[in-house]
Order: sequence, then structure tokens, then C-alpha cells
Amino acid sequence: MREYIPAPMDVSDIELPKELDELAEKMAENVHEVWAKARIDEGWVYGKERNDELKTTPCLVPYDMLPEVEKDYDRNTAVGTLKLIAKMGYSIVPSGD
Repeated sequence: MREYIPAPMDVSDIELPKELDELAEKMAENVHEVWAKARIDEGWVYGKERNDELKTTPCLVPYDMLPEVEKDYDRNTAVGTLKLIAKMGYSIVPSGD
């Protein structure tokens, strides 16, 4: 088996407009919600410390209660996804609702 070498698309040349900041934050919150639901569905519960054997984690809390370092992880996922969308030639525009 060959060694896996991740090669994400380089999006460092993409600058997102400020208008997408709110969308990026909502996406980050949703990333956390999807992650949390998956953990709960797997039997994980809130615990003061992460323990893989006991399936406990302190991150099973609402997004607004997460430490900034954890929020930044979700934000990086959201921003990276938005940058990839832009890099591939797509644009995001509000529906006007």
C-alpha cells in the first residue's frame, strides 16, 4: 500500500469578500452541529475530558459555548470550503429573500 499524501487544492490566492463572513460563521456552526450529531449517534456523551474508550468529549456543547480554538477549527473548514467553491469558478449570491 502506498503512503497517502494529502494534496488539498491550493486556495491561498482566494480572498473572500466580507459579505461572506456571516455565511462562513453559520457554516462553521453547522459543521459543529453535524459533527456533534454524528458523535451522539455513535454513543458519545459530554465529559470534562476527551476519553475515546468512554466516548466522552468536552466539545458536545452548543457552538456558542465552544472554546475559540474549537470554533476556529470549524471556521477553517467553512472558509476553506467557500474558497474552494470560488476557486472552482462558482459564486455565492444571496437569494434576496
